[in-house]
Amino acid sequence: MDFHEAFSLSGRIALVTGGGTGLGYAMAAAFRAAGALVVITGRRNDVLQQAVASLGPGTFAFEHDVTDSPSAIGLTERISLEVGTPTILVNNAGVHLKKSVCTTTYEEFCGVLDCHIGGAFSMTQAVIPGMRSKGHGSILFIASMTSLIGMPNVVAYSAAKAGYVGMVRALASELGPDNIRVNAIAPGWIDTPMLHNALDGDPLRKAKILSRTPQGRFGSPSDIGWSAVYLSSPSASFINGVVLPVDGGASIGF
Repeated sequence: MDFHEAFSLSGRIALVTGGGTGLGYAMAAAFRAAGALVVITGRRNDVLQQAVASLGPGTFAFEHDVTDSPSAIGLTERISLEVGTPTILVNNAGVHLKKSVCTTTYEEFCGVLDCHIGGAFSMTQAVIPGMRSKGHGSILFIASMTSLIGMPNVVAYSAAKAGYVGMVRALASELGPDNIRVNAIAPGWIDTPMLHNALDGDPLRKAKILSRTPQGRFGSPSDIGWSAVYLSSPSASFINGVVLPVDGGASIGF
């Protein structure tokens, strides 16, 4: 296997939930550049269509809400008929909730878990038969710094993202014999519009984040995209059950 073959995703079909914006879009772009056909899903069809127009040929959009768990099987069946069988799944779609523990309602807590944990479970369950039929697969969970370190005022989000780590390990153990690898990426602070919305009016928080990041800067969305390509490529064929921080060292910095 030469260098190009080791990192190529030619002939693969990648399914990225929440792929119309942010890190999902960045991963979709990287997968496409690596040669995969890419399917992106999300709740807003206009956003998906704009993303497809930008990403170009070989990209397809399917409107879908991951919290509608019973529809996951039907979605993957439509994708298999219209595009092909996905052998790469990225569980990226999710919601954020920043509230103190005492102001977070039980319904809000359960809603965040349902979106992340329930949505990822249903999508994963739906793609497994197709991956087994193809004899290989790569399933990625987009975890978080909150999977690794404690942060205040995000108890529901932290519970969901920490839950991803347990799911990755359990699924990697169960699906490894089928040559289906399951891994996670834990992004640090990445330079996205969402980050700017959170930090542009809060210089003290921005300074704190940068001070605890050994590389002293924010990451690029493409850092996450290329990490996803690597973990899904032949070059990572013996990597299974890992949580890869892509954070400039923030999770180990002091």
